[in-house]
Amino acid sequence: MLDTVADVLKMGKDVDMVDLRFTDLMGLWHHFTLPARELTEELFEEGIGFDGSSIRAFQEIHESDMILIPDPSTAFLDAVFAVPTMVILCDIYDPITRQPYTRDARYVAKKAETYLKQTGIADISYWGPEAEFFLFDSVRYGGGTNEAYYHIDSAEGWWNSGLAGGKGGQIPAKRGYFPVPPTDTTQDVRSRIVMALEAAGVPVELHHHEVATAGQAEIDMHYGTLVRMADSIQIYKYLVKNVARQNGLTATFMPKPLFNDNGSGMHVHSSLWRGDSNVFFDEAGYAQLSDTAKYYIGGLLAHAPALLAIAAPTTNSYRRLVPGFEAPVNLAYSQRNRSAVCRIPVYSKSPKAKRVEFRAPDPACNPYLCFAALLMAGLDGVQNQIDPGEPMDKDLYDLPAEEAAKVKQVPGSLAAVLQALEADHDFLLKGDVFTSDLLEAYIRYKYTAEVDPIRMRPHPYEFELYYDI
Repeated sequence: MLDTVADVLKMGKDVDMVDLRFTDLMGLWHHFTLPARELTEELFEEGIGFDGSSIRAFQEIHESDMILIPDPSTAFLDAVFAVPTMVILCDIYDPITRQPYTRDARYVAKKAETYLKQTGIADISYWGPEAEFFLFDSVRYGGGTNEAYYHIDSAEGWWNSGLAGGKGGQIPAKRGYFPVPPTDTTQDVRSRIVMALEAAGVPVELHHHEVATAGQAEIDMHYGTLVRMADSIQIYKYLVKNVARQNGLTATFMPKPLFNDNGSGMHVHSSLWRGDSNVFFDEAGYAQLSDTAKYYIGGLLAHAPALLAIAAPTTNSYRRLVPGFEAPVNLAYSQRNRSAVCRIPVYSKSPKAKRVEFRAPDPACNPYLCFAALLMAGLDGVQNQIDPGEPMDKDLYDLPAEEAAKVKQVPGSLAAVLQALEADHDFLLKGDVFTSDLLEAYIRYKYTAEVDPIRMRPHPYEFELYYDI
């Protein structure tokens, strides 16, 4: 990625097309493409118009005109297109006021970084998401008034072990963690994704097969600052999907596409820094955590139900967030313990490595909103010295009933977390980071486009349960 307009204009001489992209409120990329000759200094100053009323949860028809202003620091060469193409991410502005658009998720993330500095708690935050996904051979789905179906297939899927002419090596449910080829069939595809990410300026630490059958995978990017990491997640999802398609596969970040096996989460690691000092580190603290870090955890736990409306934002997210399957449903914190929603990794004793992992998010979220919301919850915990309680260094799925009853769990549906967000969002409004109109539009869309349509449709399994009543 480049830094200045001059750098981008120089790169533009070596491409034929320039692709401008922006993120909608729900986290999907949109784009349109210009011939490279249209890449001028004026484009970065004046921007280019688009119809905001055609983007879900944005503008009404009578106020549709919006503009995009490219951010030169985000430019990269696209590894997907045959025609040489440069991609630039854009910020969204109102054409009359020339002010940033309040429902631009990237702007929300920028405001969160600014607010962090204003608090004096830290100067900068670092983020390391672990976004899991599936690589399937095929997928079919559909429905109507009188039918509903989906069908997924993968050569790795344990359900294919009995096929005639098979070669074996299918992965049983929950047995997909770190097998070598030929059991791991997607090694080369993951490596090609990594190469595409690196070429786009997104540094990668490692990749591997994940726990579930049927090509579940994870590629870990190097940590970065909040906005830059959210940008990287958007690039990551785009390249995963497109490199998969180029290799005859289909990729999904849907949290729970398979019944009776692990879903895909996006564990999010974060830390706060003042200069060269990690404010989360204290040699004498539990798991080497400072009081600031513990209060930050307290904020995450206190606001977790509301946070999940943004961090685990689909009805399908709550097929994953159920006990078992390594799902982080328990509102507790612990070192090493993956059954707690907040985990403190202890792989390294270096002060630089001290961080908090929030395990409930999934990759269906808008990363700009997710990271910003997590930061705001953590900062609220620090500002109000919210005590997270005692750590839970035990298997929270195997507690005696009396003890288990004392451990709170995350809500079990999208409707429930939206209700939590409606009741608990003042911490997001601090510093004007989130705005009421954004939250209202987000909640309204989620109810009308997701919660209600799912609630009104018969489920295929209901026919097995109830047809003969």
